[in-house]
Amino acid sequence: MAAPLPHLPRSAGRAAETPAPSQESSGDLAPSPWLAQRAPLLPPAVPHSQAGPRLGPDRIKKKELDVLAIPSIPNPFPELCCSPLSSVLSASLLPKATSRKKQVIKVYSEDDTSRALEVPGDATARDVCQLLILKNHYIDDHSWTLFEHLPRIGLERMIEDHELVIEVQSNWGIEEENRLYFRKNYAKYEFFKHPVNYFPEHMVSLSSETSGMIGHAQILQMFLSSSTYPEIHGYLHAKEQGKKSSWKKLYFLLRRSGLYFSTKGTSKEPRHLQFFSEFSSSDMYMSLAGKKTSGTPANYGFCFKPNKAGGVRDLKQLCADDEQSRTCWMTAIRLLKYGMQLYQNYMQPYQGRGGCSSLTISPMRSISENSLVAMDFSGHRSRVIENPTEALSVAVEEGLAWRRKGCLRLNTHGSPTTSQSATSSVAIHRTQLWFHHKISRDEAQRLILQQGLVDGVFLVRDSQSNPKTFVLSMSHGLKIKHFQIVPLEEDGKLFYTLDDGHTRFTDLIQLVEFYQLNKGVLPCKLKHYCARIAL
Repeated sequence: MAAPLPHLPRSAGRAAETPAPSQESSGDLAPSPWLAQRAPLLPPAVPHSQAGPRLGPDRIKKKELDVLAIPSIPNPFPELCCSPLSSVLSASLLPKATSRKKQVIKVYSEDDTSRALEVPGDATARDVCQLLILKNHYIDDHSWTLFEHLPRIGLERMIEDHELVIEVQSNWGIEEENRLYFRKNYAKYEFFKHPVNYFPEHMVSLSSETSGMIGHAQILQMFLSSSTYPEIHGYLHAKEQGKKSSWKKLYFLLRRSGLYFSTKGTSKEPRHLQFFSEFSSSDMYMSLAGKKTSGTPANYGFCFKPNKAGGVRDLKQLCADDEQSRTCWMTAIRLLKYGMQLYQNYMQPYQGRGGCSSLTISPMRSISENSLVAMDFSGHRSRVIENPTEALSVAVEEGLAWRRKGCLRLNTHGSPTTSQSATSSVAIHRTQLWFHHKISRDEAQRLILQQGLVDGVFLVRDSQSNPKTFVLSMSHGLKIKHFQIVPLEEDGKLFYTLDDGHTRFTDLIQLVEFYQLNKGVLPCKLKHYCARIAL
């Protein structure tokens, strides 16, 4: 039985008679966090003769549980506000793990060399590329790209510059042997520069809201707009779910809400359209397996893979009839999925984000056609040739000088080479990054395709059909073309030519340099060389 209350002063009695708030009423008027932090403060010590009713152990424990149930906030005065019954370093006051926590990733290059990097959790693909560029002293021409490679199912996709690398890796299974590859991709944003090559007229139709003739630049703006959209349509081969090698050719339509196919010919009526795939929760991959190994109708396959699942059964596989069709579909899907973010990546390649922004430096010099000027070094001081007519005449004269030039290269002893030592001097091309020794035609096409089907991407390789000749493989018009480099011997001197001897060169380096400045018999100038760069 509780002891009787002692006689209290009038003010203390009123405080003691005030009923404690019940558990039901506390939910209606919740105390603020600051008041909750101050609640456990002990009152000043008073004599027992003036003290109020003392709480029992059960009441004290219940009151502490109520205080702990309230979410705590960082306390500016922990030494004053902490309860004597709780630890000062409670779990609620400790800093939480943030995305700034660094993790180690492994990145591979095309020659299968790898490099381990420690990056923060919020590092984007652009940040990782920039870090590798700085560590390897590469020239940043905005074409370096990170790829996600899935060898078990033969798929690969380009990781967009704004995507988080750690988030991409978190979707991988433990037993999967997936890799991150670092290489150039010249076609990454090429559709912003030359949209006419990516959106053929027979595959693009405008919405009913748009009237009149629309150019390719306006089509890009419509992709980036949220109100209107261009419709991409055409035939694709779709693999039926649950069947190993059953492909069906259907008429597909790409709209802002997703990808659809028609169940009745080329009809676009809503009752004939069936939903195929959406893009928000899936990623688009390119098929690396050829027609013979994968069973696809052609070598131009691509598919959609859910973010959180990874089996072959979850894939929605498609196949186009040619490279132009596949490129159009994949480019349009990228634009619909990422929209303005893709355009911002193209316009601001050096926009730094959290983790690696401190490592960002000023852009390195990039060599392009626009940065090349004609120079005259004949006088005591060099000068820039500003007159276009004079610059053209200098270029023609230099080209004629190359044709007249003989094989007077110095050998190891410093004497001019003769026809006997000319064979050893021409092997200097093997040190060039654009030369690939003894690779097949299919391997050359794969390398060019990986680095982007942009006009002027090229490599030089040995010919498999004729051991004494070479082959120039290059990309033009979304197609890969091959030109044979034939050796000619005249008066004991060895020359190389692409046009049956009309233009001759003493070695392959001279040939490549000439066609980098002159179109000649080629469909376009040589611009970007394919190289296997080690990390």
